[in-house]
Amino acid sequence: MLVALTIATSVAALALAAWCGFAAYRDQPTKDWHFIGMGVVTLLAAVQLVAGIVQLARGEHAEQGTVIFVAYLIGAFACVPAAGFMSLAERSRWGSLTVAAGGVVLAVLEVRLYDIWGG
Repeated sequence: MLVALTIATSVAALALAAWCGFAAYRDQPTKDWHFIGMGVVTLLAAVQLVAGIVQLARGEHAEQGTVIFVAYLIGAFACVPAAGFMSLAERSRWGSLTVAAGGVVLAVLEVRLYDIWGG
């Protein structure tokens, strides 16, 4: 597992959560800039997904099991886009709050991925 990528993804996810949480505090829905931020965080999660699969293909093993590791990788990749789609359905402050929650969940999943890999 690439520790620097895990930290970068976690920090970006928490920054997105803070940004969207502030928008929810100001009673604003998600805007185009928020979706650009979601795209950046999703790109980091996609890079981590590919890097994790490549490491598994090279013969490295997750300490707590390959199946659970891949499941967490897929969940981490899908977390922010799912929250973004839900925010499109709810065009109020609750949409922004949904994305903020998705960012926090992604950060927690990153910590868990690190633990599963053997960190």
